[in-house]
Amino acid sequence: MRPIFLGCVAAAAIALGSSTTAQNMAPFGTETEVNYAAQLWDAMSAGKLVGDGMIRSFPYEGIAPHGMMLETFYSEATIGDHTGTLIVKRNYGPEGVDEGTVLMNPGKHLGAITVMFKRESGYDADNNDWFWAKYLPDGSLDKNPKGMQLAGRVAKGAPKGCIACHSGAPGDDYVFTSDHIN
Repeated sequence: MRPIFLGCVAAAAIALGSSTTAQNMAPFGTETEVNYAAQLWDAMSAGKLVGDGMIRSFPYEGIAPHGMMLETFYSEATIGDHTGTLIVKRNYGPEGVDEGTVLMNPGKHLGAITVMFKRESGYDADNNDWFWAKYLPDGSLDKNPKGMQLAGRVAKGAPKGCIACHSGAPGDDYVFTSDHIN
């Protein structure tokens, strides 16, 4: 992996629920998606993007729902025989935390790690084949209020959530910091 450090001031809502249609389709939180998220965490850990000894950058001011301070890394990862673009965002809080406070004790302030990974063509053609995940600092997956693990096509078809927010990014690539990722 070759991380590139880029700042992002965009917000993406993490699903607070899902529509009946989305629940019936089970677009996220399935055993298959959770297992894939575990493989992705292992790849990020090997690339020093998460876990002990992770690469550090200077945090920048963020906004909800991601965190008050953020670090964003662009890289690539390989899962199985597929290599895709990987965007890792470390989300720091609570409200009122500043760059100096995070730099002094990043582990204390890390609330979550949100990830976009470009999967193979056909994974989710409606949404540019992005895989979404929200991890807690220990690598376990966060859950929405309904108890669904946040991995896969998070909140597909819902009015709020990763896909709903990122579908408004310029350039039709679901990425707020760049309009050239395919």
